[in-house]
Amino acid sequence: MYHRVFYRSGSDRFVLRVRALALLLCIAALIMAGRLYYLQVIHGEEYARRAQAQAVVTKDPLLNRGSIYFSGKDGERILAATLSPPAQVQDNSTSSAPGQRYYPGGWLAAHVLGFVAYNNDSVQKGRYGLERYYEQTLSRPEGGLYANFFVELFGGVSNALRGAPQKGDLITTIEPVVQAELERTLEAYAESWHPALAGGIVMDPNTGEIIAMAALPAFSPNEFNKEKDARVFGNPMVENVYEMGSIMKPLTMAAGFDAGAVNEDSTYNDTGSVTMDGKTFSNFDGKARGTVPMQEILSQSLNVGAAHVAGKLGAEKMREYFLERYKLGQETGIDLPGEVRGLTENLQSPRQVEYATASFGQGIATTPIEMARAFATLANGGKLVVPHVVKAVEEESGLVRELGWGEPERVLKQETSVTISRMLTKVVDGPLANGAVKLRHWSVAAKTGTAQMASPDGGYYEDRYLHSFFGYFPSFDARFVVFLLAAEPRGASFSSQTWALPFKSLTQFLINYYDIPPDR
Repeated sequence: MYHRVFYRSGSDRFVLRVRALALLLCIAALIMAGRLYYLQVIHGEEYARRAQAQAVVTKDPLLNRGSIYFSGKDGERILAATLSPPAQVQDNSTSSAPGQRYYPGGWLAAHVLGFVAYNNDSVQKGRYGLERYYEQTLSRPEGGLYANFFVELFGGVSNALRGAPQKGDLITTIEPVVQAELERTLEAYAESWHPALAGGIVMDPNTGEIIAMAALPAFSPNEFNKEKDARVFGNPMVENVYEMGSIMKPLTMAAGFDAGAVNEDSTYNDTGSVTMDGKTFSNFDGKARGTVPMQEILSQSLNVGAAHVAGKLGAEKMREYFLERYKLGQETGIDLPGEVRGLTENLQSPRQVEYATASFGQGIATTPIEMARAFATLANGGKLVVPHVVKAVEEESGLVRELGWGEPERVLKQETSVTISRMLTKVVDGPLANGAVKLRHWSVAAKTGTAQMASPDGGYYEDRYLHSFFGYFPSFDARFVVFLLAAEPRGASFSSQTWALPFKSLTQFLINYYDIPPDR
């Protein structure tokens, strides 16, 4: 049998090589066209701003800084921080020089965004907020527009393929309309009660996404250099600790139910005051109430009742729930700079009185974001989430990288969450501000807190109080958890007097804005 053997001539091999080279050139052209479309069409306005600014300032590294975006409720992006020459600046109050950092919202979300300024090394960097926390993502190497353009054109895809760290723009969880409403709520509160400080957080309890976060006093990041006291730049929602008072009682009750130390049918004898380890604490009015069911500990905000639950739990179990499950005294991991840990050393004490006072929010101090995370466990079925402000980074390659914040950790039984939610709904529907917070067609779970403020010299001020308030809704399928706080408000003794109506107003706004259907 004969086999025919065919040999390719030199001209055939040449044709194949030409075709292969042409194919590679076509692929390269398609990649280049895609990058050109991304850079010139999708981000054309951004490069126009950079080019216009570069005509004035040629060496400023800020000309290559990434942008920050808010996220509208329907997913649209709203510019929060960018670079803009004066001709494009709409805020007449801005003092931004050509090509400098510009915040279109002015004061909006200032404590979250932070600002960019010269550091000790004479380089402009993010100094507070997201600008500082994500400095490595937002910053760009020094150099001209054309250098950056071609670096991005030819280098972006290869860097992504190699897994190199990517620069990019931040896409946050902040919803600007909700943020503005929270800030209006705080401003109205300040006009009525003149606190030394006020703040608030709106969070999705199921994901940990921060929808809004604000504090007063505030500042404009466009005019930060006009502030005389640098302390205004810090974010008290993550950087300050407070003894929170009675809003701690639902966490104590949840621990008691979850551990089986008490149940809804349990009762105790309320004597009005108790002495432990040589110290006496009392109910807010000092009055005894006799035999009391568990619901009334929350409805009447009874310190003696909360201490009873703590006693039934015991020191070891209380430490487990407060420190290991709720993780009080630990950083939450929120992506904002300067977060501090709560002060919970009293829960390591051998003295019983320390656990009793901690049960109603005195003797231990926590950050507002710690408390918001702990309250989310009551609202979401018993899971601990990681609070966060940035949900994605749009890299220079054009890829949008979703940030992973881990799976929620179960710390309470589902039935515990339902029980506490039912009890807190009864608080809102009945005694809280004499029913002023109740909504006819929506269930709301909430609790107030009033605490004496600790003196730096030891002990407590007799005339300075912290008013706190938290709530979530709908009670059994919560969309939002809201936390509100004010230090040293004037003209009212109790949190229910100052925060009940602002909380109700904010709740009604969120229900209407997100079109949350009624649940009863």
